[in-house]
Amino acid sequence: MVLRSCWKSRHKNSCGPAGWIRPALLWFCVTQCVCGIGAVEESTHVIQKEAEFDVTYNDTVTSQNQTIYAFNHTISRNKTEGVRVTVDVLSRGSDSPILFVVRQKQAVLSFQIPLILRGLYQRKYPYNHVGRTLCQPPTRASSENQFFFVDVSTLSSQGTNYQLRVSRVESFTLQTDTKFSFTASPSQPQYFKYVFPDGVDTVIVKVNSDMTFPCSVMSIQDIQCPVYDLDNNVAFIGMYQTMTKKGAITVQRKDFPSNSFYVVVVVKTEDEACGGPLRFYPLRPDELIDAGNRSKLIDVVVTPAINSEVYVRGMLFILGIFLSFYLLVLLMTCVENKRMKNREVFQIPADMSPAETGQTAASPYEYGSFADNGSTLSSEAITDSATSTDNNYGYIERSLDGVGRCRNESLSSVEEDDYDTLDDINSDKNIVRTKKYLCVSDLSRKDKRILSKKYQIYFWNIATIAVFYALPVVQLVITYQTVVNVTGNQDICYYNFLCAHPLGALSAFNNILSNLGYVLLGFLFLLIILKKDIVHNRALFRKDLNALECGIPKHYGLYYAMGTALMMEGLLSACYHVCPNYTNFQFDTSFMYMIAGLCVLKLYQKRHPDINASAYTAYACLAGVIFFSVLGVVFGKGNTVFWIIFSVIHILATMLLSTQLYYMGRWRLDSGIMRRMLNILYTDCIRQCSGPMYIDRMVLLVLGNIINWSLAAFGLLERPNDFASYLLAIAICNLLLYFAFYIIMKLRSGERIGCLALVCILFTAVVWGFALFFFFQGLSTWQKTPAESREHNRDCILLSFFDDHDIWHFLSSIAMFGSFLVLLTMDDDLDTIQRDKILAF
Repeated sequence: MVLRSCWKSRHKNSCGPAGWIRPALLWFCVTQCVCGIGAVEESTHVIQKEAEFDVTYNDTVTSQNQTIYAFNHTISRNKTEGVRVTVDVLSRGSDSPILFVVRQKQAVLSFQIPLILRGLYQRKYPYNHVGRTLCQPPTRASSENQFFFVDVSTLSSQGTNYQLRVSRVESFTLQTDTKFSFTASPSQPQYFKYVFPDGVDTVIVKVNSDMTFPCSVMSIQDIQCPVYDLDNNVAFIGMYQTMTKKGAITVQRKDFPSNSFYVVVVVKTEDEACGGPLRFYPLRPDELIDAGNRSKLIDVVVTPAINSEVYVRGMLFILGIFLSFYLLVLLMTCVENKRMKNREVFQIPADMSPAETGQTAASPYEYGSFADNGSTLSSEAITDSATSTDNNYGYIERSLDGVGRCRNESLSSVEEDDYDTLDDINSDKNIVRTKKYLCVSDLSRKDKRILSKKYQIYFWNIATIAVFYALPVVQLVITYQTVVNVTGNQDICYYNFLCAHPLGALSAFNNILSNLGYVLLGFLFLLIILKKDIVHNRALFRKDLNALECGIPKHYGLYYAMGTALMMEGLLSACYHVCPNYTNFQFDTSFMYMIAGLCVLKLYQKRHPDINASAYTAYACLAGVIFFSVLGVVFGKGNTVFWIIFSVIHILATMLLSTQLYYMGRWRLDSGIMRRMLNILYTDCIRQCSGPMYIDRMVLLVLGNIINWSLAAFGLLERPNDFASYLLAIAICNLLLYFAFYIIMKLRSGERIGCLALVCILFTAVVWGFALFFFFQGLSTWQKTPAESREHNRDCILLSFFDDHDIWHFLSSIAMFGSFLVLLTMDDDLDTIQRDKILAF
């Protein structure tokens, strides 16, 4: 009857606070009876109090008396005011906790004191001082009075003293571009409301602290009850990320129908998630651990993000930068074509030898001087050897008609396995390749059709690899992005959160867009190579002697593979930046290994076309490198056994490659290798002390071994966490060493570097310098925890859209394109020099 009368009177607005207390008391008594508490012999005494805000209540609670505090709260639609409940238990050693239940119109909040929060390995941390903010339900009325109740009860027969204080949070709503400071702890989380202002669709919530530890979590949640603001439930809803000193989350209006959201900050019970130390595991599983003082002073500020105009400006900027290279190449092509048309063309008769045309240039290494040391033949002897049946080594005088006829035949009818022109003169290649001074003509004796098809396989193989590699990568990163969007876990991906601009489902569109330069410049390089290939084929069709017998042999298959690799590097780097983390970092580096390997192969192929590695062998070796890269990322961190195995394989591979290069492939790895090595050591070092026959090659290989052995020792001793970058450093060091050797030997041989090649070298070196500067800024790193990585985050520096790493993408793509042009143009000065006058080194 009491409940019924109160219910009726409440609808008549005559019940008042006391009318609210009666049904609340009845509900509480029924609940206690259901739980078995009413089975005690003594009657439970319930104390009802009409409480006020900002008043501290000191009371005692036992199992025989419970207290209900009633608060009258006015809610306004135009003003959001927070309410915070703070409780402190003064008595220690109670056998039962105190239960606090806060009942609101549309929500119920309950917690016990001491509040037990769990850590790793089921550690238990008790807190006797608890502060919680009440959820604020929305109201349609302009102003509404609502009551809420705080029920205090316990099962302990001993009296427990406590303090209760309910206060209003005046600055509960955050203002745009206004910093707000507060203090939080594991038992006293904080959250505040933010409302999107008119005309702002995206904001960045930035949370900062001068304290690295304790570790904390920031969360963005919708305006609904309950609010998950404890360490054990903050990840249940919304977007969240761990933080030490910095945290930032980009929030879009479209994700929150109420045009507002809560910014929740929770301090964790342990620091392990942020890379901090982990406490000693307690010997007794149920032992309570004193967490100490884990309060943290935090600043939060909400700033508007960029608008659509900045997106458009950023996209137009990157298109303008890289399309300008297309215009520059088109202009240079037009100038070159005009110059070629204006030049007087001398048509050389087919029956004239290259020596009679006068188109060859003098070389410091003439064959007369070669004959003096007994290592080679004179030019006359070479010519005569073509007709000799007893001495079939030396140069073969080839008919120009035969060469032209070969070029007109279909390449599809020629296979390298069908026949090898060197097999018929096997003794010749064994002798020629061991001469002291080799020329390009010595190592370009195979049929051009065979070599052309051999090197075209590089392109078709890498195109096939790219398709099979890229499709699952795209599928995987889409799954990563979907998981991030669904779970809200911002710790999965290592973005620069202070400059991560979303677009659609993508969280960091600017980091993806900045990789467009690799694709555009890679495609432009393919167009340049296609144009050169067409011009060269036309020259061969005209039986141009310069194309047939002069300059470095033109094989464009590796160039096509390099351009494709550059495009794939852009695509896979973009895939990596969809959700950058340590598990998919190999996507960003795999084709970097490819590019480095292909550049080394191209440098070697220039003067050793007959003995360069086949596409199958090269890609098999690169596959082994990527295999070790994956193993290093997964198992290499601090694993001594892995580093010992890798260092041994690294050193053995270096020695085998050195032997292959020194003897130009004229050696065998079989059971007699040790006997032959001992024989060489005895004859060359003990019996007679003689220096190496190929001094230049020996100097290169000795330097290469010193560098690689040093890198292997560094890896074994230091065991760097970023194994993929360490492996890439090995590849780049070897590439730079071989490139420096090539340039030095080119200048020593009396050759010169053309004007265009020199401009490309200088331009590329400058761009690489600036690119590396931005690369080493380190805006994030997956070698650390996500919270530690965010300490390196920085704001955008270009057009309010691109960060330092985006500029690295711009400059490195330009530098790679310039490096490819250096390889393409560095031997243009030899196009009118006979190949038997060009040294092979």
